[in-house]
Formats: sequence, C-alpha cells, structure tokens
Amino acid sequence: MEPSKSINDNQPVLRDHVYDGIQEYDQKLPNWWLFTWYICIIWFVIAWFIYYQMGKGLSDIEKIDAAIAVVEASRAKALESVDDEKLWAMSKDPKIVAAGEATYKTTCVACHGPDLSAHIAGVKLPGLPLNDKEWKHGHNPTQVLTLVRKGAPDLTKGMPPWEPQLGIGRVIEVVAFVLSKHDVNETFTLAADSPLKGGAAPAPAPAAAPAAPKAGGS
Repeated sequence: MEPSKSINDNQPVLRDHVYDGIQEYDQKLPNWWLFTWYICIIWFVIAWFIYYQMGKGLSDIEKIDAAIAVVEASRAKALESVDDEKLWAMSKDPKIVAAGEATYKTTCVACHGPDLSAHIAGVKLPGLPLNDKEWKHGHNPTQVLTLVRKGAPDLTKGMPPWEPQLGIGRVIEVVAFVLSKHDVNETFTLAADSPLKGGAAPAPAPAAAPAAPKAGGS
C-alpha cells in the first residue's frame, strides 16, 4: 500500500486523485455528524408532512399577524380608559411623573430642552416649548397624547411618532410629566400657525369677550 493510503492513528487516508498538487481526504464522517444529519432529514420529512399535507401549524405571516394582534390588543386596552381626566390625575402621581421625566431626559430633551422651554443656554432648539400656555396641536391631554403617539401631521416639519419606539405605556408617562408642569385650570391658546384653526390666516390669541354696551350707548 502506498504511504499516502496507509491507515493508522496518525495518518489520514488520502485518495489517489491529485489536482494542482491537492489530494482529497477519504475519511468516514464521524458518527455524531452522520446521526445529526439523519435526524435533520427525519425531522424535515415529519415537519413537511404535518405542515404541507395535514395543514397544521402557522405560517410565518400568520405568526407575525398574531404577534401584531397581541400588541394592538395591549395598546387598545391601555388606551380604552385614558381620557383627559385620567391623564390629569396621572400628572399628579409622583411615581408616574418620575418615570415620564426619565424618558423625557433621554428622548425629548434634545428638541424641547431640559426645562421644556425648547432652549438651551439661549439657543433655540428644533422643538416647541412645552412649558408655556400656547399649543400648536391642541392643549387637551388626549390631544397631547395623540401628538406624541402619532407625531405631527407634517412629519417633515414636526415631531415624529414615538409610540413605535417607546410603547404606549412610556408615552403616557411622558405626557403625564409634561402635564405636571401645567394646571388643569390654566387658560391655553392656539399658536398662530396651528392646523386646528382650519387653515385660517394666522391670528393673535383670542381676546376676552367684549363687555355688554352701556345703557344709552350708540
């Protein structure tokens, strides 16, 4: 037997075939590898029969749809009882406000500033102030919640939607934190460029109702 074909503990078995000076091994695959391969084949046949012939199991699309349905149900449950009154109540809860503040400091501060003024060291930031009494997209807590969840109507000029990144729970906490800087009895106004004005020309904040005319006036 040629030396290259000898079989012992230290010398592999090589084929006679040579290509560009390269010889091939002629060794038997390890049993663990072979049995792993056989098990994979058996599993594939069983899975193929169950899925394609018996119609059992869910497709990847069905699994994704089911997972999305769970997320949607969870969101709907979290939102079904959220109204203006509940959000104002949350803004008085120190635990919820602290959680919202933590999220605000990591997510919102770059645009709205650490003090919600949309300024840092006198420099105007991209966002709008959140600590004044003028609102562009509505001052009601549920309006603020919708804005944070879904973003501004024009995403190229306003805030992006944060619910996909933060989840509905953290969004509600952030809104509660912002509301904690306000009072339910405050008088709010719409900004001159508010889309809630129905496209009307920019106008100053509404003035107080005029007093009734005096008797005998013209």
